[in-house]
Amino acid sequence: VSALPPTSFQSSSSSSKSQLPYFAKLNRRDGGGGWAPEQTDRLQWLQVDLRERVEVTAVATQGRFGSPDWVTSYMLLYSDTGRAWKQFRQENNIGTFPGNTNSDGTVHHKLSHSIRTRFLRFLPVDWSPGGWMGLRVEVYGCAYKSDVADFNGRSSLLYRFNQKSTSTVKDVISLRFKSQRADGVLVHGEGQRGDYITLELHKGRLALHINLDDAKMHPSSGHVSVFLGSLLDDQHWHSILIERFNKQINFTVDRLTKHVRTGGLDESLEVDYELSFGGIPLPGKPGTFLRKNFHGCMENLYYNGVNIIDLAKRRKPQIYSGNVTFTCSEPQLVSVTFLSSSSSSLSLPLDAATETLSVTFQFRTWNREGMLLSTWLRRESERLLLLLVHGQLRLTHHRSALQSSDIVIGQALSDGQWHMVSISVGGFQVSLSVDNEPPSTMQLKDIAQPGRSVLIGGCPSVLTNQGCRKPTLAYQGCMRAVIINNQPINFYLVQQGLLGNYSKLQFDICGIRDRCLPNYCEHDGECSQSWNAFFCDCSGTGYTGATCHNSIFEPSCEAHRLTGSASGFFSIDPDGSGPLKSTVVYCNITDDRVWTVVNHNSTEMVRVQGSSLQKPHVMKFNYSTSLEQLRTLVGRSEQCQQEVVYLCRKSRLFNTWDGTPLSWWLDRAGERRTYWGGFLPGVQQCACSLDENCIDMNHFCNCDADRSSWENDTGVLSYKEHLPVTEILVGDTNRSGSEAIYRVGSLHCYGDRFLWNAASFYQGSSYLHFPTLQAVLSVDISLYFKTTAPSGVFLENLGTKDFIRVELSAPSVVTFTFDAGNGPVVLTVKSHVPLNDKQWHYVRAERNVKEASLQVDQLPLRFLEAPSEGHTHLQLNSQLFIGGTASRQRGFLGCIRSLSINGMTLDLEERAKMTPGVSSGCPGHCSSQNSLCHNRGKCIEKSSGYVCDCTHSAYGGPSCKKEVSVSFESGSSVTYTFQEPFSVMRNHSRQSSAIFTQSSNSRESIAFSFLTTQTPAMLLTINTYHQQYMAIILAHNGSLQIWYRLNRDKEPDIFTPTSFNLANGELHRVQIHREGRDMYIDKDTNLKYSLSTDKELITIRSLTLGKVTGRAGVDEEVLQAGSRGFIGCLSSVQFNHLAPLKAAILNRGSSLVNVLGNLVESNCGELADKSSSRSLSDTGSRGKKLTNAAQSDSAVIGGLIAAVVLITLCAVAVMTRFLYRHRHERTRQMASVKEKDHQPRPELRYRAELDLHSAMRDSRKEYFI
Repeated sequence: VSALPPTSFQSSSSSSKSQLPYFAKLNRRDGGGGWAPEQTDRLQWLQVDLRERVEVTAVATQGRFGSPDWVTSYMLLYSDTGRAWKQFRQENNIGTFPGNTNSDGTVHHKLSHSIRTRFLRFLPVDWSPGGWMGLRVEVYGCAYKSDVADFNGRSSLLYRFNQKSTSTVKDVISLRFKSQRADGVLVHGEGQRGDYITLELHKGRLALHINLDDAKMHPSSGHVSVFLGSLLDDQHWHSILIERFNKQINFTVDRLTKHVRTGGLDESLEVDYELSFGGIPLPGKPGTFLRKNFHGCMENLYYNGVNIIDLAKRRKPQIYSGNVTFTCSEPQLVSVTFLSSSSSSLSLPLDAATETLSVTFQFRTWNREGMLLSTWLRRESERLLLLLVHGQLRLTHHRSALQSSDIVIGQALSDGQWHMVSISVGGFQVSLSVDNEPPSTMQLKDIAQPGRSVLIGGCPSVLTNQGCRKPTLAYQGCMRAVIINNQPINFYLVQQGLLGNYSKLQFDICGIRDRCLPNYCEHDGECSQSWNAFFCDCSGTGYTGATCHNSIFEPSCEAHRLTGSASGFFSIDPDGSGPLKSTVVYCNITDDRVWTVVNHNSTEMVRVQGSSLQKPHVMKFNYSTSLEQLRTLVGRSEQCQQEVVYLCRKSRLFNTWDGTPLSWWLDRAGERRTYWGGFLPGVQQCACSLDENCIDMNHFCNCDADRSSWENDTGVLSYKEHLPVTEILVGDTNRSGSEAIYRVGSLHCYGDRFLWNAASFYQGSSYLHFPTLQAVLSVDISLYFKTTAPSGVFLENLGTKDFIRVELSAPSVVTFTFDAGNGPVVLTVKSHVPLNDKQWHYVRAERNVKEASLQVDQLPLRFLEAPSEGHTHLQLNSQLFIGGTASRQRGFLGCIRSLSINGMTLDLEERAKMTPGVSSGCPGHCSSQNSLCHNRGKCIEKSSGYVCDCTHSAYGGPSCKKEVSVSFESGSSVTYTFQEPFSVMRNHSRQSSAIFTQSSNSRESIAFSFLTTQTPAMLLTINTYHQQYMAIILAHNGSLQIWYRLNRDKEPDIFTPTSFNLANGELHRVQIHREGRDMYIDKDTNLKYSLSTDKELITIRSLTLGKVTGRAGVDEEVLQAGSRGFIGCLSSVQFNHLAPLKAAILNRGSSLVNVLGNLVESNCGELADKSSSRSLSDTGSRGKKLTNAAQSDSAVIGGLIAAVVLITLCAVAVMTRFLYRHRHERTRQMASVKEKDHQPRPELRYRAELDLHSAMRDSRKEYFI
């Protein structure tokens, strides 16, 4: 710059003659010490003409010498001609450069990539807060020479080979181009057998098509197409590099590279006669082309080291040049950018004498909405609006506030491509067309009379007398080639204020950029964009978040257990937000372990005959998930195993002479393994050798005995690093009588070694360190912590300027802080309760290019959007510190577990073993998480986690949440017999874990669920040795009744908490709690009843569910319900600490549990959800029956005979009772109980009978708590 003449410097304005642009040379003090504009706004610029195209590598700036004037940030634009500018952006798409903070300091910037240009323009964005704009500049670079060819859209270059055809296994094509059209062929070559290579522009993107295979022998098998780049028709230079070696192709456009591999069999490219550049000519027809030709310039075009343009310029015979010139012609179109969607506008005057109006223009944008154009008609009484609505053009004629007409044309016009629009107003009609399509017309009632101006974009703030309103957003995008009434609009006159008025416009530049290139949407998320932002559609990906970063699936079956899930097929994502997708596995969730089961394509027995070592039998196993996913799943599990069943007859596994393997299997890495189930890796032996029970002690495998009888070498492979089995080869079944049968089972893994991976920090200066965090574009950090300390850093990673930190900054505050180059960002979540309460708390922090977020437990999510033009890359270089900082200050004291970063869980326990002040593991899981075990389940500590003891719970499953349900038939019952007091004391230490003694007192707690359509019905009854009882029945009308007889000399207490019918085929929940005289049916709402006495049930004899017969001292209504029993489903029955229904299932044959009739394990919740056309008897046949262990065939026959006799006697008894009731009306005195408005009263008789085959209604679940 220092050697350039004054004419090389231009500017938008100058504040004085001493501050002209010529004085803007670095370190110069003459004149006013630099350039300063007349005004301070973002429309000012300083331009430098470098006199010829050079390669610019760096720039430097200073403020104006000895003044308070400097520029704190600026944009850099470049151009070959001083027109049609383009903004320079760094690798991370940052479009501004930090400037100066004083007048004399020099700030250098090395460009992330060099630019070849002649003109540079500096645009101040921010400046000295206490002064003015002031600027001195320097430009660094070197000379640039190039060979240029200009193609006019009808021309091409043909490079002819010396021989008829050429065959290559390696090709390198490089060039730079700038195009005036969005479509056109750049390179093409083809061969007679079907090989071809084509490089073309298609809608502003580059497409590379290549095929290496013979099209006749392998149609389309070797074809590959690669698309790269966007908006490449911007009339600026772009670079291309194509490298092919055999089938591998590297395709690079402007520093973005794609690596692809061709299909098919061949590896060479055969091209006949010639390679064409600029078009695909038809053979024998010069000037005729198959596709659109390229219109623009190419430079430095090389094919396999040959400079094509240089050969053409020197008129070499192997080059045919058709209408190609060797200087680059520049386009004459001038673009303008509408910067704001709220206030960008351009008002252009119309000739007052005009009677018609025609407007044409070209536009390109990403926005689907915006007002493109508006004008008045008929002396401002009518208005014509052209809107972009949902990517379509809508022309609206407003005659009044209530009258309007519309024309809607076009599709997907917000695709970033240039589109041409034409509007014609004249006479009685208005017409509209787009992209040279046939116009659509609108008829007017009166002759159109154009107004005084045309308004393009939104409503201008300076023009208030036009009555402009804002029906929608203003247009935001690029526009060019505006012609009004056949007069092209000169934007330079507009810029100088000589034509029309404008607001928020940028001239001689199209500022559109593709925010979806590169695509920041992860995991195949679909990217869309507007002018200022991009958006990710994560539908169907299995991920969520602003950039589809976060997996929606749990990482393991163990994690599904913690959510209370039962066994079944689940999607898991072992690497979370990592690159691997989710996979479906079967989770077998048992009480002691959670097994993950992955199936493959061949789990049946396979018989092998006729195989040899030279031609072995081969079976490849394809699993339901990829090997990469399997490797992650196995690595995350505590233990994995795979059963291999191997039966043999005269078929050896090893050669008995030299030990050569005759059969083997391949591990997940494809390595050959010769050990068999149950033995150690690397040793050619079988399980029988380890157990010392081989049939022939001279051999280490049963099959190696080579006997003609069937032998067995079945075992379980459990060395995790080798699993799963991917292939098996059997090679010794080709002898007479030789045969083998094998089966490789599914892969089974249990445990999640990362879920409870924890470390305890007990010294404030201690920390764990790991490799640098890989968080350039996005990072998610999740962890659990518990502490009693008021503050401490969980995680920190530093860079030169950037950093990231997550910490407990106060007892109830978690803070996430980072700096990606835009200044520190702080997100804070404050809890209403202290977080240093020695309880586990969950923290999740995420940062990506769109936003940052922080989540603590279930508190509201805090998030902050990232600036649309800010830095995107987080540059870190220090170690990752866990539990402390590099300065050894603000260290964390407490426990951290399950620390995961971008789906990878850090092994805290292993690193803690070698770090002073930190210990592996963290005890106290149960004490710090009170919801791990449910329904009275007891949490039991383990070294790495916990288990739930469901002994005293009516529920089962890993978390004591699994419903225990049984379907009862008419004669079914479960009776639990309590031990007598003496035997209770004597055998107290020997009682089993599932069945235990219940000592009697005046407190009862009963809970159960039921579903039935039968009335009357006996649900539950309790009897004592002193002729006391308590019964819960359904009366004739289906209402719930609770009977208490605590004094055999007095009438029983009877309570009816519900008057409506509960025998309606719906699932109902009942909970009863008694303390002395008070009985709570709904303790949460204080619904309370009072008994007539506070006596207790003395020495309970038994508890019965279902049918009850022949009990002395039991009232007649209860006897009647007991004789009818219960038909339906009972679930999760709890009496104090006893679970009788669960005991009946788990302890068959016990002397304390007696089961009569057939019981079927069921699920009341599922029954309630079934179709109403299915009866209980239908659903009961599919379960597993539980019968009394003492029953025999003879007992069954005797029971049938007894049942016939009993039915006959019952019929006689019912008839007798019916006649007796007509003569005598039985009355009873009910116990007087007064508690609020609830009075127990005798239940009236109803004649509703049970219809066993009646349909059940759609289920609802009701609770009586």
